Amino acid sequence: MSTEEDGFMGAVVVRYSEAFKLKVVKELESGRLRSRKEAGERYGIKGGLTVSKWVRKYGGPGIQGRVVRVETTDERDQIKALKARIADLERAVIDSKVEESLHKAYFDIVCREYGVKDPAALKKSIAQKLSVERPHGQGQK
Repeated sequence: MSTEEDGFMGAVVVRYSEAFKLKVVKELESGRLRSRKEAGERYGIKGGLTVSKWVRKYGGPGIQGRVVRVETTDERDQIKALKARIADLERAVIDSKVEESLHKAYFDIVCREYGVKDPAALKKSIAQKLSVERPHGQGQK
């Protein structure tokens, strides 16, 4: 550890070596040091966030801390209901895709059976007729 005078009101800037930082983090990971606060006290490390920064930079995932989400019963119920709704919607989309594929297959069979040379033109013609019969914005009854 070295100290440097920074010329500002006699304040001392402390610089720690990479090896020292790694040693402290390893001691935290191994359990020889129980907390970041203990590490600071044992080694005279100033600054409340210094050791935390080292842990973020050099520590493994087990020491970096965990995020704990606290939920109320209502929130859990709401999440459960939303997940069920998502599952229902996913099933509905799949059913719709299957139905769409069947309609396409039936249309192709009908076109083949009746000798339709240009199925795309027939689809366009049918779509135009339907839009005249049922103006855009009006749903099926």
